[in-house]
Amino acid sequence: MADSKVETISRLAQWRIENFGPCSYKKSDPFRLGIWNWHFSIEKNRYLYIRLFPEPSRVSKEQPPLARFVLRVSSPGPGPGRKPYISPVHERLLRTSEDFVWPVDSTFLGRFIIDVEFLDLKICPSNGGEASPVWPADGLMQSVSTQSTLRCLSRMLDEGIHADVTINTADGSLRAHKAILSATSPVFQSMFSHDLKEKESSIIHIVDMSLESCMALLSYLYGTIKQEDFWKHRLALLGAADKYDIADLKDACEESLLEDINSTNVLERLQDAWLYQLNKLKKGCLMYLFDFGKIYDVREEVSNFFRHADRELMTEMFQEVLTVWKPV
Repeated sequence: MADSKVETISRLAQWRIENFGPCSYKKSDPFRLGIWNWHFSIEKNRYLYIRLFPEPSRVSKEQPPLARFVLRVSSPGPGPGRKPYISPVHERLLRTSEDFVWPVDSTFLGRFIIDVEFLDLKICPSNGGEASPVWPADGLMQSVSTQSTLRCLSRMLDEGIHADVTINTADGSLRAHKAILSATSPVFQSMFSHDLKEKESSIIHIVDMSLESCMALLSYLYGTIKQEDFWKHRLALLGAADKYDIADLKDACEESLLEDINSTNVLERLQDAWLYQLNKLKKGCLMYLFDFGKIYDVREEVSNFFRHADRELMTEMFQEVLTVWKPV
């Protein structure tokens, strides 16, 4: 039954109710976010009661989710209808349908939309201990030999062991190795393979990056970057990946930016997607705005965005939305 299907993107789940009467009850189909399958359920008496809970399973029993989230109930479309109801930020350990219920004192009947946006999602061990985050996911465990190699590369970078190139940034200098830069970037390889000034001087000027963000770039190239540093500098890393043709880093930045689209950053993400030709991020932002109806939540931001954004970029974006994006 289509009325029970929940659509998801990034950390947002949306349930479109087509027909709901007084004294009714509905339960959604399962939808997946994080490592769990979830359900919505709604019932109507005096209040509209909305429940969010994980599907009973071995995973939800042994690793119950600790979720921080916001719920929203609204009428479809932009018209002058009822204002949306937005919940406070909830943080709950969710095991069953009894662990969370949000009573909404409203007249919502017929067609309406329920959203849940997860701000954070953690695994809470059933035997106690500290909850561990689902986003961002840790990388796979490296083999002993790989870990040893990474420790050596880290020492080479941190201690400048046999470093043979200097990188001047906006606020300081770093030492690195031509061989590693050349192996990870065709642009760097070209610098040191042809009769360019970088080959003769062994100096690279990267003045559009700070010392800290450039260090994050080198840490990525040497295979030693920490997850928190990647998240902190991912926009600067995206620019460097595009400039120096580091395809795997560019893909990693796009996937990361796609993971946490929300109403406060979607327009900036959309501009980055056009600037760096990130098709998956572009599609994700457009889906968030149009398929999920969030364009109505950011009308003022859209107006400011179009006033201040680059005119050529806006023309390209507008033409593509008109010719390519077709509403469902």
